[in-house]
Amino acid sequence: MAKLQIDCVQKSFGGGKTVLDGVSFSAEDGQFVSLLGASGCGKTTLLRIIAGLEYADSGTVLIDSRDVSPLTPKDRDIAMVFQNYALYPHLSVYDNIGMGLKLRGFPPAEIRARVDEAARMLGLSELLSRRPAALSGGQRQRVALARCLVRQPKLFLLDEPLSNLDAVLRERTRGELKLLFKRVNGTVVYVTHDQVEAMTMSDIIVVMDQGRIQQAGTPKQIYGTPANTFVATFLGNPPMNLLDCAKAVKAGLVPDSAGERTIGIRPEDVQISPLPDGELRPAAVLLAEPTGPLTILTLDFGGLLTLRATAPGHWDPRQTKAWAALPPPKLHFFNRATGQRI
Repeated sequence: MAKLQIDCVQKSFGGGKTVLDGVSFSAEDGQFVSLLGASGCGKTTLLRIIAGLEYADSGTVLIDSRDVSPLTPKDRDIAMVFQNYALYPHLSVYDNIGMGLKLRGFPPAEIRARVDEAARMLGLSELLSRRPAALSGGQRQRVALARCLVRQPKLFLLDEPLSNLDAVLRERTRGELKLLFKRVNGTVVYVTHDQVEAMTMSDIIVVMDQGRIQQAGTPKQIYGTPANTFVATFLGNPPMNLLDCAKAVKAGLVPDSAGERTIGIRPEDVQISPLPDGELRPAAVLLAEPTGPLTILTLDFGGLLTLRATAPGHWDPRQTKAWAALPPPKLHFFNRATGQRI
């Protein structure tokens, strides 16, 4: 496998629109790194630059300390899985998986050995004679992955490979992918807009917005200590509450010493009770959303502010009042003007 380094990559398209603005990050040997962000943030363009399908205006892409920026895709020793799978419809599963090796002149015996091994790992052994039209979406996705694996490249690049799958299959395949790449010790760069995919699969998450990296770190770091209000609200379902400090003081949720800042708290960190408690503040329950193991409550504090909290289990819909508190150790503080973490 390989170490990937991205150094100050800049990219603009027609009309002077900046798509990537000085992006830098690294993926260590064997790490699974997710590029996470909304559509249009630049993550797929960055992946294509790593692959050599696009060229940066400036900056470098290094694989094992070698600058591959001027190299064509075939000379970078990478393998890529596309969102639409990009399978040859007239070829069998076997030929789809082995086509890249055949074009590179590998002997038939080695092609057979590699295809058989990849098919075994991905549960495709019984499907090798079929064509893509006879496969389900999940099976096609696994064929695309197998084609990637047989290359045994230095770097795996995946562009939202699960987005075409239904929710149940996506959840199951997510776990299979994580186990698969750990088994092959692959260095992976994975593009997704799905925070659950990024949180559950990644060693490192790179959060992007408007062509810039907002934060890079482990899932624990990204979720537990967000660098700014964008990251704080992008991850989490429901997202972190952001509260006006002055209004929170008036509502009695924080002491006067909180200062003129934006206060953040995760819904699961809000202390909540259906019964009066002298240490908790009363609130009206505007909305109760049951999800099974917990209920998401939208609370109003005297018209001063609203926030969302999670209560375990079932919340009686007739219970229109709750009592809540914001535990000081669970609070996050951000600069009101810049949104940066204090």
